[in-house]
Amino acid sequence: MNDLKPQTSNLKPQTSNLKPQTSNLEDTICALATPPGGALDIIRVSGSQSLAIVSRIFSKDLTQEKGYTLHYGNIIADDGTTIDEVMVSIFRAPRSYTGEDCVEISCHGSSYIINNVLELLILHGCRMANPGEFTQRAFLNGKMDLSQAEAVADLIASTNRATHQTAMSQLRGNFSSELAKLRDQLLKLTSLLELELDFSDHEDLEFADRTELKNIAEKIDRRITHLAHSFEKGQAIKQGIPVAIVGKTNVGKSTLLNRLLKDDRAIVSDIHGTTRDTIEDTIDLQGITFRFIDTAGIRQTADTIEQIGINRTYAAISKARIVIWIIDQEPTEEDVKEIQELCNDKSLIIIHNKIDKQTSIDPLSSTLFQVRHYAFLRISAKHNLHIDELEKAIYEAADLPTLSDTDVIVTSARHYDALLRAHESIQRILTGMQMQLSGDLIAEDLRQTLDILAEITGGQITPQETLNNIFKHFCVGK
Repeated sequence: MNDLKPQTSNLKPQTSNLKPQTSNLEDTICALATPPGGALDIIRVSGSQSLAIVSRIFSKDLTQEKGYTLHYGNIIADDGTTIDEVMVSIFRAPRSYTGEDCVEISCHGSSYIINNVLELLILHGCRMANPGEFTQRAFLNGKMDLSQAEAVADLIASTNRATHQTAMSQLRGNFSSELAKLRDQLLKLTSLLELELDFSDHEDLEFADRTELKNIAEKIDRRITHLAHSFEKGQAIKQGIPVAIVGKTNVGKSTLLNRLLKDDRAIVSDIHGTTRDTIEDTIDLQGITFRFIDTAGIRQTADTIEQIGINRTYAAISKARIVIWIIDQEPTEEDVKEIQELCNDKSLIIIHNKIDKQTSIDPLSSTLFQVRHYAFLRISAKHNLHIDELEKAIYEAADLPTLSDTDVIVTSARHYDALLRAHESIQRILTGMQMQLSGDLIAEDLRQTLDILAEITGGQITPQETLNNIFKHFCVGK
């Protein structure tokens, strides 16, 4: 797999008190769990003292109340001033998001109110949560594994149907279940090999059939390879699929971009060389985000600024997954040769634009291009002719799988790296068996593969540095 690559007189909020502090799992933490600026906000509190602390600032004692109950009352400052009328939700451990006692305070969405409530909570024993600390506690308390915890961040960041679907699939544990099946098979083989080592004085004793071991190792490697290969499509779904619109000057690139975006995003002019830089924007097609890049027209020019734009065109093509080549007249052999070199192993859509002018261009044969996907369309960007057909062709050129609720698509670079290392380890196992190495050496590679797969879900002791790196990218209230 080498190709896998409000203030009160006695209560003055102090901003310094609302800063996250050093993480300690014994602390009771609090944070705003909703984006500021809405009509309502939720302040989340988690930890063993959650109910006691909230009771000190609430108009009702909550310490004896049951979980999954909702309570109406007031948040009251130490001087008796009412800060806000709120609803308080109670979640008892372990049946909460974090696995700890949790309280959520629903208050009005005022920065004045929020700051006062947070300040009161801190004065009575809470500390501000660090980024992702609620989800980190959920992981540490066994409410979810590490890959599911990472899916929470992806779910929050999802911007279309596909990113939402992949995040939900991972959050439901589909990826974890897939890895668990692979690990169970490896664990069985490892146990049998290690049992052989316990009887090493019986040289003819073999508990792990080498043919079965080879077959299972190859099967596992095929699945690991399949998962690793899904990372490219996972990144495309997560980041948006880059589409470069290229062609000579004045063939209608900017007009097409505006038509696809349904907005006058790019300047349209009959003057050659109007577009001197790449212009980028996104649209959603059937739940997938496509990042369209309108590029400077490719031509020979003495204009230094225009040449910079043309150089950026070549850079955009190199990063694109799909290239739309627009022509309005028969291309020359040099034109075809240049596109052949630029679009190797990409998806290529050739568009004959300005068909309203009744120009006739024969479709170019797909055999001319070494591309993943090929299409030839006739449109008029100016008069909106066949744009719907083009949108369908763009979606098909993305070559994405039809996603279901159970599909596993790898979107994390951390997971991808682990899968690559697991593949290398499995390859060593297969090589070792081919060379008839001893069981102890093969068992070592099996154990290493198990450990690598466990890194993804956090099934083994994960270094604190790794955990901190994962959760620091979360928002504070999650």
